[in-house]
Amino acid sequence: MIPSTFPDRATVARLTARMLLDIRAVHFNATEPFTFASGLQAPTYIDCRRLISFPRIRASLMDFLTCRVMEDAGFEAFDNVAGGETAGIPFAALVAERMALPMSYVRKKPKGYGRNARIEGAMSEGQHVLLVEDLTTDGGSKLSFVDAIRETGAQCAHTAVIFYYGIFPETEQRLAAHGVRLHYLCTWWDVLAEARRGEDFDAETLDAVESFLHAPREWTMRP
Repeated sequence: MIPSTFPDRATVARLTARMLLDIRAVHFNATEPFTFASGLQAPTYIDCRRLISFPRIRASLMDFLTCRVMEDAGFEAFDNVAGGETAGIPFAALVAERMALPMSYVRKKPKGYGRNARIEGAMSEGQHVLLVEDLTTDGGSKLSFVDAIRETGAQCAHTAVIFYYGIFPETEQRLAAHGVRLHYLCTWWDVLAEARRGEDFDAETLDAVESFLHAPREWTMRP
């Protein structure tokens, strides 16, 4: 069912942050930082995959995301909703259901056998495709998925995520240079603000997180 109400952005950001905290998708640890695939160390980690196990929260966030995309891009802007392997697949299916659109998904790389395809499902030349993922950090993985979609002859100028790090200023510029607009519900700044309001973590941990958010690469290089 297509949602018919559009909460304001500040309310959506606050509620999304609260839901992520409530299901313990947010992890803060300044004494034993998390290491990402890029080698970046951080006192923050988020696991949006947990959302699929919480139906009320999952439904609310998918309503929010559908509303955000339709409000920003238009009610008839898309012909297909594609999920990025693997985390984006369930969220793409849920958004596609709400938008009454076909759903497909994009592999990170070809299977290596059979059709050697990267696109699974029906996608055709000329379709306008919305790429859905769980989150984005610097936007890098999105570009590979977008390119795979475009190789079919379809168009992909929008990507929607639940969570956007919001701490690397080049991310949206990088996507925009590739002809892609980013839509999202909340950032680390929203989560930090809600964590302070709710006293979910001690003040020392939250101060360390804030220090990281202001200068993530410098924080990694600290002594």
